[in-house]
Amino acid sequence: MPESAANERAAVTAPLPIQQRNAAADLRKMRRIITEDYSWSLAIVPLLTDLCLQHIVKNFEYKPILDKLLPKHRVKVLDALSTSLPLQVTANLISYEEYWRRCCVERWPVCDVSRYGSSWKRLFFERHLQNLIERFIPDVTEIRTICEIAELSKDYVKRLDIQQLLPPVRVEIKRDEESDEISEEESEVGGDLPSMDHFDFNLIANSLHGLEELHLVYGVKGCGMNFEWNLFRFTERDCNLLADTFKTFRDLKVFRLHKSKVDDDKARILIRSLLDHPSLVHLDLSHNQISDRGARAIGKLLNQSQLQILNLCNNNVGVHGAKAIAHALSKNTILNTLNLRLNHIGDEGGQELSNALLKNSTLITLHLGSNELSEPTATVLAQVLTQNTTLKSISLSSNRIGLDGGKQLLEGMSENKTLLEFDLRLTDVGQESEFFINQVLRSNQERARLQSQPKPAPSQTQALPQMY
Repeated sequence: MPESAANERAAVTAPLPIQQRNAAADLRKMRRIITEDYSWSLAIVPLLTDLCLQHIVKNFEYKPILDKLLPKHRVKVLDALSTSLPLQVTANLISYEEYWRRCCVERWPVCDVSRYGSSWKRLFFERHLQNLIERFIPDVTEIRTICEIAELSKDYVKRLDIQQLLPPVRVEIKRDEESDEISEEESEVGGDLPSMDHFDFNLIANSLHGLEELHLVYGVKGCGMNFEWNLFRFTERDCNLLADTFKTFRDLKVFRLHKSKVDDDKARILIRSLLDHPSLVHLDLSHNQISDRGARAIGKLLNQSQLQILNLCNNNVGVHGAKAIAHALSKNTILNTLNLRLNHIGDEGGQELSNALLKNSTLITLHLGSNELSEPTATVLAQVLTQNTTLKSISLSSNRIGLDGGKQLLEGMSENKTLLEFDLRLTDVGQESEFFINQVLRSNQERARLQSQPKPAPSQTQALPQMY
């Protein structure tokens, strides 16, 4: 064998110097410390920092450590924390939005964070508290849990949208088979009425004194074959308790109580508590049973509050109620939206409201659909269209305006430059009148679009003075 080839072979097979050897490459040497565990290796021993962070995550419920960590370590801990940790630990300690996003997504399949000020933490606490209230059964559910959650979430809950409120469980009273009379013992048991008819918001009012929106339905959602009218009752006791909460909810801006069978007496109790409320700007009592007496109270409220939006859709408001609202509207300088759709104000009420609009200069949107209106109302409203310059949207849908009424509305619209929407569906005004009214609306919309566009900046190039 040539000497050069032998030297080459010796160089390849010769062991490396100690400094160049890679101990981790020799599995036998890496396993010799713990021979029982063949997967153990010095090459994968975790860093001490990682071991400490794992320990913090594991014991976070009992000893939460977060603020003392470096920012990069804090993020690792928050990403590893379980979403099932008690809220007593996480509520006021964790503000990391990604953690609350995980909490929301794991619990609810649909989460529109844009409706909650783009805050996942607010979304979680509002929906969690809503679920607790919607499942509350008087004298059965533990009140303390709801009160504790309300206290923990007081800085994050701005709106409550309660879709159902459950009534107490009805207890059947046994009667004597022979006399069909209630014995003394049974009388005492039957005399114990439930402590509340539905959830009492006074229990959490002090914790949520900063609440801005409250949406309520006193009824049961999805009762199915167990339907009873008693499941949809807003009692007098409920009304009085709810009215008391307005003394605490002084920051409330939006109050919506719909589909709850609110009648005149209950409406008057609520309105009395809302007089001179410092913050309320939106009142929605739609889909109830409010008639003229309740409407008169609401008319009084209009000029003793800061209301900007009033919705009385689908009630029983008649002529006298419309007159009361019209009287208040003629003096009002704040309200910008009025919805009286699906009521019974008739032409007399419609004329009163139209006359009020000749004096009012703030109302922007008016909805009078399905109110038994006809040509007399259209006659006065045509005059409003020629004089009022603040109205942007009017709806007269599902009223029998007729051909003559349509012609008068067209005459009024021919002089109007500001109205942008005019709903005349199912009014029998005639195709010709409706066509020309839509032409005027398109012209007004184009004018409004041009006016809303920013004016071009003056040219920076200016003529230089001539030098002589």
